[in-house]
Amino acid sequence: MKSVLSATNLVKSYGEVKVLKGVNLEVEEKEIISIVGASGAGKSTLLHILGTLEKADIGTLVIDSKQIDLLDKKRLARFRNSSIGFIFQFHNLLPEFTSFENALMPALIGGREDSETKDYVNTLFDILSISQRKNHKPSQLSGGEQQRVAVARALVNKPKIVFADEPSGNLDSKNAEELHNLFFKLRDELGQTFVIVTHNNHLAEIADRKITIQDGVIAG
Repeated sequence: MKSVLSATNLVKSYGEVKVLKGVNLEVEEKEIISIVGASGAGKSTLLHILGTLEKADIGTLVIDSKQIDLLDKKRLARFRNSSIGFIFQFHNLLPEFTSFENALMPALIGGREDSETKDYVNTLFDILSISQRKNHKPSQLSGGEQQRVAVARALVNKPKIVFADEPSGNLDSKNAEELHNLFFKLRDELGQTFVIVTHNNHLAEIADRKITIQDGVIAG
């Protein structure tokens, strides 16, 4: 399998506190990885660095054959928009826009508002079973539907990798299970790669690979 992401010796400190102490990680294409660990272990910090939202103090990060630390801010922003998707615990949908418009937003930012992209949003809404809700505003959607729109938004630019931070943490057990199943469906149907930080034991165990962060390093 082809490597999508390679992280080598990632170190990150905040003041006197060393959060990451030399993390090495390879992520392969079409792989679903869960990252678990106690609160404060460095899971979210690692995810934010892998997702290029933060920079490591030391270490190298390569995504889709590009060395991230060599990109200037403008090129990094362009790369992040085109090649990386994000799903967070809170969906952060824009209330004044419809579901469809929210999902299309990263494509608009990237200057890709064409018929092919809109067709792809429709395809995503079909896969995510929310086609009937595409003209609804976020306030008219259930929590599970809002999170599915957020998933579509993360996928609209066909990213090489999607990072999810507690994606089902704000959902009830039924919607959480449905969301987890969707990750595997998206992997199987679209060839999508996911790296997911989660406290959900079931999601952690059914992932292709479970990584445990302990004291700033990968323990297992």
